[in-house]
Amino acid sequence: MKKLVGLLLLSSSIIFAQNIQTKPVESLESLKYQLNKNFKIEDNDLIKLQYKEKKKNSGLAIIFSAILPGMGELYADGYSSGQYFTMADAALWGSLIGVSAYANHQEENYKVFAETFGGVNLSGKDEKYFADISSYLDVYEYNHIQELDRNLTEVYNEQSHYWKWTTQSERREYRSMWKSSETANNSTRFIIGALILNRIASVVNAIRLVNKYNKNLKTELGWDVSFNYSNGYYEPEKISMNFRTTF
Repeated sequence: MKKLVGLLLLSSSIIFAQNIQTKPVESLESLKYQLNKNFKIEDNDLIKLQYKEKKKNSGLAIIFSAILPGMGELYADGYSSGQYFTMADAALWGSLIGVSAYANHQEENYKVFAETFGGVNLSGKDEKYFADISSYLDVYEYNHIQELDRNLTEVYNEQSHYWKWTTQSERREYRSMWKSSETANNSTRFIIGALILNRIASVVNAIRLVNKYNKNLKTELGWDVSFNYSNGYYEPEKISMNFRTTF
């Protein structure tokens, strides 16, 4: 009989202790539900709206950098690297303007020289003609060589495409001016290619910076809250609150 009474008392004690321990947990779960409902639903909608308003657009960054390298980086708050693309673009444009002006000046010079000393009629002449007269003393020499090589389609009309250098030194002087103009013209093509490559590099860099900016913006705006309940045997009951900066 004593054993039965003792067993009943022991069972009652265990059930009572379990009820005491479960109540805080049930209260904690209710608290977590309410807080998570407020933080994760209501505030997350506001966070997403703020993110949508502040995020950068990759398409705009591409347009800005394509127009002027470095501006896409400026738009993405990364002009510390974009400034080098802007400076490179300014230097390339300066070079292009200078080289183009020199090429045009030399072209004007060699045409005036050919008209004055070679008897050339400038009207209706193409680039090949001005290249050919730099290598032959006159139109007769040029036509004779073309006929020997059976390049009859390359033969010039001796009246409309006439030229004759008085001396080889005149021809060489003309060729020097013509060659310098051609070299400058070829340089402009390389500069234009460099301008295009500079824009492509700036666009790629701007896209990278926009993605980085948007990722950091998510980290700044996004946050989450979690609660933990602990009830160790050797320590008192406690509730801990943790913040997490992602959403």
